[in-house]
Amino acid sequence: MKAVAVLLSAGLIVYGAARQGDVFNTSAGPLKITPIQHASLMIEAGGKVIQVDPVNPPYYKNLPAPDLILITDIHGDHLSAPTIGAIRKPGTVIVAPEVVVPTVPDTQVIANGQTKKWNDFTIEAIPMYNLTRGPKPGQLFHDKGRGNGYVITYGGKRIYISGDTEGIPEMRGLRNIDVAFVCMNLPYTMPPNEAAEAVKAFHPAVVYPYHYRGSDLKDFEEGLKGTGIEVRIRDWYAN
Repeated sequence: MKAVAVLLSAGLIVYGAARQGDVFNTSAGPLKITPIQHASLMIEAGGKVIQVDPVNPPYYKNLPAPDLILITDIHGDHLSAPTIGAIRKPGTVIVAPEVVVPTVPDTQVIANGQTKKWNDFTIEAIPMYNLTRGPKPGQLFHDKGRGNGYVITYGGKRIYISGDTEGIPEMRGLRNIDVAFVCMNLPYTMPPNEAAEAVKAFHPAVVYPYHYRGSDLKDFEEGLKGTGIEVRIRDWYAN
């Protein structure tokens, strides 16, 4: 029993470690970003909680209910109606592309290129799509205009969340990004070396690889050596 207790304690430590967020100073006060799992993350600032692509209710058991839910796409690792139903509270706002509406009817729609003000946050919808990769010739895993990446601005800090995408011109053309969450995995998005090339083009101060299941992150780190971009590796799959 003692051995089991030790293992359980170790498991709890690992589980908690995966929930350790990073705090960034802004002109409006601290902003905390916490990895949840795969493509899901939490942003806390100004007394508000934002959940991005919440999936799988158990991950949210001990987390605060969100004031805002941001959704990037309709694939199951980004959109889960049961999870949204489990974690939302009265007054929770859901912002997502139009394709989400059949699943979550009370969604506030934002399309590529549009900007929405919510409390002290500004939310810009950025395209996310495949350039070449798809399930078969003539089809793409993510069509342009269907899903959203996001740039969230709070207290002068600009945070980019890529969603599922390749290194598209709209990503490469971003400027003044303080923190970036950039996807990588095959076949749905891009390999780490391509992601590094795209990140070099818009040069965020800090970049987190996420949505990287099965990818070799050493390739991503190597691709950004000498650029001055801080690469922060977090374990999004510890749980």
